[in-house]
Amino acid sequence: MTPAARPPNGFLASLSDDDFELVRPHLKTVDLTHELVLVEVDETLRRAYLPHRGVISLVVKLARGEHVHIAMIGRDSVFGSFSALADTTALNGAVVLVPGVASTIDLDRLRGAADHSATLRTELMRHALAVYAQVQQTAGCNAAHTVESRLARCLLQMRDLSGSNKLILTQEAMAQMIGARRNSVSLVASTLQQANYIHYSRGHIEITSLEGLSKTCCECYAQVKTQYNRLLGLRSDRYAHAIGSV
Repeated sequence: MTPAARPPNGFLASLSDDDFELVRPHLKTVDLTHELVLVEVDETLRRAYLPHRGVISLVVKLARGEHVHIAMIGRDSVFGSFSALADTTALNGAVVLVPGVASTIDLDRLRGAADHSATLRTELMRHALAVYAQVQQTAGCNAAHTVESRLARCLLQMRDLSGSNKLILTQEAMAQMIGARRNSVSLVASTLQQANYIHYSRGHIEITSLEGLSKTCCECYAQVKTQYNRLLGLRSDRYAHAIGSV
């Protein structure tokens, strides 16, 4: 019997055939429209999202109204892994940063499948830990590194997660991503453009030099990538086939 085709998502690609069959009947496909709010802090998260394309940003809202992005989830992972394993009350907000498409599944269904399979539960925990690794690295990065290196890190991460060198990002969104002021972001984006690392115009960014951005970013980009590779085994043939090459 030929195994069922899988959506192009790293979490789904990582599952054994038996584990995938536990969730396959309950998967639906939805559009991730730009700036769609998936959940607000303290709300009950009811669905998990597994992007095929696009990027979901985890956001903390501060008392004065600022929004700070603390992690990003793309085609390699799943949003809702912690909630599927434990409490469904959202500890942060989640908003679509880059539009795309995702599989989605009711958390009750995903939790039931995890209760039925220890290997599926372990895979969910690995993805949850990978997001946690990104959150803590982002916290340290935003506190200690320059605006220029932080922006380069975020642009490289978004490229990896979205699979595209072309991104739609306003200055406000970039400022929220790296916890900086808009005027600082404007100056840094101009510097990166003058160095021919990016082309930026009216909210559209094209990465034109991966080497240049890699030299500009701090060690946090490589550190997060190393943790993702270790926890998720993203070098597997099945994952590479599922998401395609960047």
